[in-house]
Amino acid sequence: MKIYTHILFDLDHTLWDFEKNSEETLYTLYDQFELASFGKFDSSSFYKKYKFVNTRLWDMYNKGRIKQAELRESRFVKTLTGLGLEPHEVPQGLSEAYMELCPTKTAVFPFTFEVLEYLQPKYGLHILTNGFKDAQHVKMASSKLHGYFKEIVTSECCGYKKPDRRMFEHLLELINVQPEECLMVGDNFECDIEGARDAGIDQVYFNPEKIKKKGALKPTYEIHCLSQLKEML
Repeated sequence: MKIYTHILFDLDHTLWDFEKNSEETLYTLYDQFELASFGKFDSSSFYKKYKFVNTRLWDMYNKGRIKQAELRESRFVKTLTGLGLEPHEVPQGLSEAYMELCPTKTAVFPFTFEVLEYLQPKYGLHILTNGFKDAQHVKMASSKLHGYFKEIVTSECCGYKKPDRRMFEHLLELINVQPEECLMVGDNFECDIEGARDAGIDQVYFNPEKIKKKGALKPTYEIHCLSQLKEML
């Protein structure tokens, strides 16, 4: 194991449990906006369809094919029209309600706080996220993650999105360190792992579902639980 001085973390799906927090939010909104009254889908179908649509839109956003506004504005329209509603039937304010409620949710992955408590005295800890600036800061404050990190770099504030190496280089300049001193921890193979590799940074692929990557280059390290970071570092 090399000697590192700084650990870079992705936020969503790595520390902050996006799936659990989003699911809880969507079940609340299903009731709040009385979506059952349409008689075309239940709350579980609503959640599953949204997850399908949102994942694909985020992939397009990360690849620069759509803008932030389009992602936010279209995901509920695509979800609900895909479930049988007409565009004019999609409730007004649904997207805004999601953006207001979801970031206040507090679920994090198992061992998040134990690992951060262990790492903080030994390393500089930083966040590197493609998530939207306004939402990411609310997420970190609500889930009590803010105090562990020195720099929080979002794609909006630096003008680049992972896997663009310039986003990683922006953070390196901020903290004034060389790539070989850093280790990137993230769940998204393309954005976090390949992006960090292109910037000369070693990587930890957080893969809790043990998804096999066909033909993908190997990350420097791979873990299935955050607790493994305590064993490594």
